[in-house]
Amino acid sequence: MTTRWEQLAGPDSGTKYQRRFDALAASGQDMHGEARFVATRLAPGSAVLDAGCGTGRVAIRLHELGYAVAGVDVDASMLAVAAERAPHLPWVHSDLAALSLDGPGPFDAVVLAGNVIPLLGPGTLDAAVGAVTAHVAAGGVIIAGFGLDAGHLPTGCPVTPLAAYDLACSRAGLELADRFGTWDGTPFLDDGYAVSVHQRCASSGSG
Repeated sequence: MTTRWEQLAGPDSGTKYQRRFDALAASGQDMHGEARFVATRLAPGSAVLDAGCGTGRVAIRLHELGYAVAGVDVDASMLAVAAERAPHLPWVHSDLAALSLDGPGPFDAVVLAGNVIPLLGPGTLDAAVGAVTAHVAAGGVIIAGFGLDAGHLPTGCPVTPLAAYDLACSRAGLELADRFGTWDGTPFLDDGYAVSVHQRCASSGSG
C-alpha cells in the first residue's frame, strides 16, 4: 500500500527535502532537537532505530553523539541521500507496516520524528506500530512526535488522533511513560503537537 508520504511527496523527493533542511540549518535554526531529546533519555552506546528516517538527519546526529543507529524509510530517494551523507551507517528500505529487519536490533529506542505516524499508509497504524515494537528490546521505548491538527501537518495530510495512536501502542504491548508538547520537553497542552514516549513492558520480551 502506498503511504501518505509517497502520495504527498511524489518521486525523487530526497534531494529537494535535504536542500530545504540545509537552508534551514544555514539560517541558524536548530536542527537537532529530536536527537537531543533522545540523548536525555538514553545512555551513549544505546541502539536506536530512526524509523521514517528520511535523509538521515536524526540518525546521523545520534551517531555523532555516540549511539549505535540504523535508519529505515519507505522512500528510496530519501535513503539515497542518507547513504550519500553517511555511507557507514545501515539504511533499510521498507514500509514500516511491513518492517522486518535482518541484522540490526533489537533496539533500546525507536524514534519516529517528522510526522511519520500521520504519513503512514491509510489503515496501517496498528500494523506499523506492531512491526516497529517487535524490534524494541524489553524495557525499551518508542518516541514519536507528530502534529495533531492541520497547522502542524503537511498540506493534505489527515490528522491521526492521539487516542488512536495510544490505542495502537497499547495493542502492541506499550505503555505511555511520558508526553510533551515539543522536542524541547515543554509540557503537553494539547495545542497541536505531541511527543510521546511509550515503553515496552519488560515481560513482553524482544521480537
